[in-house]
Parts: sequence; C-alpha cells; structure tokens
Amino acid sequence: MKLTFLGTTSDKGSCPNVYVTDRGTYVVQGEKVTDPEALEALRARGLPDHETVVEIPAALVQYFPEARG
Repeated sequence: MKLTFLGTTSDKGSCPNVYVTDRGTYVVQGEKVTDPEALEALRARGLPDHETVVEIPAALVQYFPEARG
C-alpha cells in the first residue's frame, strides 16, 4: 500500500495525520480509543475484535479531498 500524506493539525507534524492510499482509501493516525463505554457501543454496532478506531480532531477533516470540494 502506498501512502500519500495529506495533512496534519499538529504543530510538530507527528499526530494526528491523514493519508490517502493507492487503494482509494484513507489512513488516519490519531489517539487510539480506549474508553470502555465508547468501545462497548462500537462493538454493539459490529466493530470486530480485529479492528480498532482512532479519534481525530474535526479540523483534520479539511485535508480530505472531498471536504475541500
């Protein structure tokens, strides 16, 4: 998978980040969600054990091409 960096809202450029892949998908880097209540709700909606979710600030969405119009 080839990653192309799209942007960050970090002053240091390390996290959070968003990338586009050569497979037509996005990869986001953010804080791993560990809150038990949130994870329980996600699992109730079908989140499998082999997947995880990350939390990103709303400001990072500006780097998704669709958000830029």
